[in-house]
Amino acid sequence: MAVASPTQKAPKPKLTLAQAQVIALKARAGKVTDHELEAEKGGSGLRYSFDIKAGGKTYEVGVDAVTGKVLENIVEGPNPD
Repeated sequence: MAVASPTQKAPKPKLTLAQAQVIALKARAGKVTDHELEAEKGGSGLRYSFDIKAGGKTYEVGVDAVTGKVLENIVEGPNPD
């Protein structure tokens, strides 16, 4: 009997960084100051995370790297990732 491995590999992104950035900027207009591709809970488990400066605040916008769905669009807290 085969036993599933306790560690699952995250799916490969279907979106490019550029495609995800377009989606993020539609959700929160501003200037991208940082970005990363990260494995994180929620959605497909793989997301592009963008820091976007707008109106004097920095927002974290997360875009699912597989589906393109916006998973997060919030003001960055005092201790950014």
